[in-house]
Amino acid sequence: MLGRTNKTIQYLRVPQRLRRNMTEAESKLWRALRLQQFRGFKFRRQHALGNYVLDFVCLSAKVVIEVDGGQHAEAVAADEQRSRFLEGAGFRVLRFWNNQVLGETEAVLIRIGEELERATATTPSPPPPSP
Repeated sequence: MLGRTNKTIQYLRVPQRLRRNMTEAESKLWRALRLQQFRGFKFRRQHALGNYVLDFVCLSAKVVIEVDGGQHAEAVAADEQRSRFLEGAGFRVLRFWNNQVLGETEAVLIRIGEELERATATTPSPPPPSP
């Protein structure tokens, strides 16, 4: 199933609707991540993967960022299942609460930067070209 997106998500244009209706916290974080302005990494927002729509993902570093509101306090099991799926697919998952993104933005960005460094440090470099 990895690499295949749920057809219902595509048909209902869920990612597009979520992009138009981002929370205040998601919008604030997106302003810092978009246009490869965050340490040169390209992020996508509301990106569909499998049966999920990811808040933000850097595909090259395989880092997923989820920004959770109060409703996620009651959906712990579903969030854990989602994280297990993503980790099984090789992604690192970072979760932040809305109030963290809004009130501690710099600390959130530092944590994201640390994870990107960790992810790229463990990614093997391609071999040098043969002469």
